[in-house]
Amino acid sequence: MNNKSESEEYLEVLWRMKERKQDSIDSLKKGIGEDFNNNIIDKLVNDGQVSASDSKSKINLTDKGEDHARKIIRAHRLAEKLICDALGVDFDAGACEFEHIINTDLIDSICTMLGHPKVCPHGNPIPEGECCKRAAKTVRSSVTALSELAVGMSGTVAYVNYSDDIQLNKMDTLKIKTGGVIKLLQKSPSYVVSCEGADVALDYNVASSIFLWNHGGQFNPGGENMFGPGKLRRKRGFGFMRRKSV
Repeated sequence: MNNKSESEEYLEVLWRMKERKQDSIDSLKKGIGEDFNNNIIDKLVNDGQVSASDSKSKINLTDKGEDHARKIIRAHRLAEKLICDALGVDFDAGACEFEHIINTDLIDSICTMLGHPKVCPHGNPIPEGECCKRAAKTVRSSVTALSELAVGMSGTVAYVNYSDDIQLNKMDTLKIKTGGVIKLLQKSPSYVVSCEGADVALDYNVASSIFLWNHGGQFNPGGENMFGPGKLRRKRGFGFMRRKSV
C-alpha cells in the first residue's frame, strides 16, 4: 500500500469514528489494527487534515481532512451499492480498491445511475454529493421509485433505501428484498402492492424508498415480469448483508 492509500485509510477510520462520536487515539488504533503507525498521524497533522491533543489522547479530523475523508467514504459506499446491487457479487474487496478513485464526476455519475442511494448495503449513510442536491439526471437512472409507477405496473426490486433498522426489519417481514417482483395495485389512500403472493399496504415514505430496475425504460402494465413469463432476470445478491461496515 502506498503512502497516499495508507493516509486515506486513517482518514476513513477517523470518519467512521466521527459517525460514532468517538475521538480517542485508542479507537483509532483499534480501527487500524496492528499496522497502526504514529508517523502517519504526524504526517496528517502536518498536512492540516488531522488535529490531535498534546498528549495525542484525542484526535479529530479538521475541515480539510473531513472534506477528503468524505470523498473517500462516499466513493467506498457507492462502490458497495454498485457492486452488490447492480452486479450482484461480493463487494467488500472491490469497494476497498475503488474508494481511492475519488474523481468527483465519476462518483457523481455512479450515484445518479443508482438513483442517489442514501445508505450502503451495510445500512451506513452515503455522504450526499452535489448531484444528490440537484437530483441530477445527467446520467439516465437505471432505477425508478415504486411511488413513481402507474397502478397495474410491476417490476423487480433493485434495492431499498432503509432509513433505520426498524424499516429494515419491516421490509424483511414483508418479504420485500432485492430481486423480488412487486406489482402496484393502488396508490390512494395508501400504496398497496402485491409481493410474494400477498397484498401489502405501504405509506408514501416507504413506497418512495423502494427502487425497481428500469430495464429499457419499460415496466410491464400487465403484472407479469418485464421479460415475459418464466424469464425473470433476477439480480444476484441481497444488498443488505451484515458484514464489516465502512
